[in-house]
Amino acid sequence: MSGAISKPIEICGGGLSGLSLGIALRKRGIPVVLREAGSYPRHKVCGEFICGVSREVLEGLGISEALADAQVLSSSAWFRKGRLILERELPTPARGISRFSLDQRLAGQFEDLGGELITGERCQLGRESGEGVVWAAGRPRNQGRRWLGLKMHCSDLELNADLEMHLGDGAYVGVSKIEGGRANVCGLFALRSGLSGKQILSQYLRAAGLDHLNERLQEARCHEESFCAVAGFELGKSQRPSQMLCLGDAWAMIPPFTGNGMSMAFESAAEAVGLLESYALGKSSWSECLYQYNLNLSQRFDRRLSLAALLNPAMLGAVGQHAVSGIAKAKLLPFDWLFQRLRDV
Repeated sequence: MSGAISKPIEICGGGLSGLSLGIALRKRGIPVVLREAGSYPRHKVCGEFICGVSREVLEGLGISEALADAQVLSSSAWFRKGRLILERELPTPARGISRFSLDQRLAGQFEDLGGELITGERCQLGRESGEGVVWAAGRPRNQGRRWLGLKMHCSDLELNADLEMHLGDGAYVGVSKIEGGRANVCGLFALRSGLSGKQILSQYLRAAGLDHLNERLQEARCHEESFCAVAGFELGKSQRPSQMLCLGDAWAMIPPFTGNGMSMAFESAAEAVGLLESYALGKSSWSECLYQYNLNLSQRFDRRLSLAALLNPAMLGAVGQHAVSGIAKAKLLPFDWLFQRLRDV
């Protein structure tokens, strides 16, 4: 088979989408070079909550074993400024695993399959846009944007459910179980001036009115080496070059409250595998590959992205949160329906 292949695939970015695509292509005998700016293992700002991707997609990518020991998450509790507004079982159980562990496993699997992994080398968005190049390194930072993502792992933190969601002023924070008895604390915050330094997570929690959660974290054992921050990003679909195949967040970033971002990374990789194999074998052109890929992703993701964009302001603003709280307390919130619609094709 290898003798028939004349077009290797280059992947820029070694996160979930890039690594899982690389693994799937190597399993099909396609030569792959993957360039990653960082190294492994590493912590990343991420909810570390996988919910929505099917077993068939994970098996098709060849990565189901990497998730075999992930925490099974089945219960959720939602709070507004420390007050419980909703407790529900998740309609579909989720998986909890740190990016520190998962990315390293996938990188090792990729290399074991014969993939060429180059770390410490950053791709340039303008330069890396030719045929056979896949962009999986996220989207360019936009310093004019107003969002900040903060994440930290904590131990000795007793949770009210496998997943806690905390709504505050211009913020929401997810707390969920991962391996080693730890919890991942990850939040989206509206940027505020004058907040910085080593206690920035605590500062943002207090500024958002999440004092109760902040006090719980102060009493827990939080691991400073796991702290990460990212700013200057935009939610929704990206503005991407017409000749570039983009994966994961580089194609679209769904609002984090959905818990669907990691699943979309895997799903976008799964959509690309067969098309890139056809291109690498000379059975289709790069333009044909791109056209079909973008069409497939639009059909798969557009409805959930639109619904998430509609709901996200309500999750962050006082008026929307008050409405959500009232509807939830009246037992009128269509939780299961929303959960499913934010994951449906």
